[in-house]
Amino acid sequence: MVVSRGKDQAGRMLGFDRARLLCWPNVFVQLTLAGNTKGTVLEQSAIFAPFFSMMLLTFAVWIYMYSRRIPFIMRSKLTADELTPTGLARLSPPQVANPSDNLKNLFELPIIFYALVLYLYVTSQADALYVGAAWVFVGFRFLHSGVHCTVNIVVLRFWLYCISALALWFIAGRAALHLFL
Repeated sequence: MVVSRGKDQAGRMLGFDRARLLCWPNVFVQLTLAGNTKGTVLEQSAIFAPFFSMMLLTFAVWIYMYSRRIPFIMRSKLTADELTPTGLARLSPPQVANPSDNLKNLFELPIIFYALVLYLYVTSQADALYVGAAWVFVGFRFLHSGVHCTVNIVVLRFWLYCISALALWFIAGRAALHLFL
């Protein structure tokens, strides 16, 4: 979608003769029409859309986990001795245990993602490729969580996890190359 009002003014403010602003998943990408040879410049804060989407996923899984766990505990009338992490894991059926396991997963690789996003923002390196890879990571984490919390088809979950992990390692590798080369 081309934003027509104010595009020349925005371009001049950013040091361009003329600019066209394009809207792409809640991200404004500035494309040079004249006056700059850098090419595509991405608003650095665009990297925070997938960042906060990942936080939203974590919150949603947390709510879903408790919506399954609390009714199970109430129905089962578990004793205090059975309410230990080990006891609860042993007694919980898959529809109660899987959301809990998924929530734990959301505090593994996503922590690296959060750190990378903050690094990219602070160093002003966030570009369209990083943002695209971040969306791939988050999108496949959403799919992974959906499968894990519901049907839990392990092979499907594995491939969804692999694709998200590859997107994350791409971001990490590219950032490291930029830092060291």
